[in-house]
Amino acid sequence: MSSVQPKAPRRRRRKEARPQELTAAALTLFVERGFAATRLDDVAARAGVSKGTLYLYFDSKEALFKAVIQEGIVPALEAGEALLAQHGDEPAELLRTMLRGWWERIGNTELGGIPKLMVSEARNFPEVAAFYNEAVIQRGLALIRGAVRLGIERGVFRPVDLDTVATVLIAPLLHLALWRHSFGACCGHGVSIERYLDTHFDLILHGLEAAPDRAGEQR
Repeated sequence: MSSVQPKAPRRRRRKEARPQELTAAALTLFVERGFAATRLDDVAARAGVSKGTLYLYFDSKEALFKAVIQEGIVPALEAGEALLAQHGDEPAELLRTMLRGWWERIGNTELGGIPKLMVSEARNFPEVAAFYNEAVIQRGLALIRGAVRLGIERGVFRPVDLDTVATVLIAPLLHLALWRHSFGACCGHGVSIERYLDTHFDLILHGLEAAPDRAGEQR
């Protein structure tokens, strides 16, 4: 009788876990190196899989980038859309919650490096830029416009140009994220994040605040 024991079956990692591992590795490399300098070989190596395994799920670097956005940033936008639909009775608090939520879920995380990547490389990768503009930028601006529009309709905010004000309101948060992933990495920030956010929200809410109805007060 043979004394050779049958080999135990090899343990396999769950196939469904692969895409998330690949997008996590890709996000890190995109933020560290930029889009152009990130190679699929490097993503596969960072995720601990072969390049062939990567190609089972993503046929190009562009497809991988889109997956990073769909998995990381789009859920935050969906949460903001749900917030807008459910909590329109307090526009000022809604706007504050939306903007702080963007910072907590995107700006202050590894995902906050994506805006820097897009600013520096959009011109060289117009198809990727067009995707990001539609999936993230325009959708995010629509959220801010919706919150400000509610405030105007309820008399909480004064009338403003919605298209312009949405860009103005998000710009300081984008600046903070860009600084964090550029000069902040080597030169320090020099400003308290909480003070920065509180000051930004204070300026927003007082700047948008509707003026008292003086004529009504005199009656």
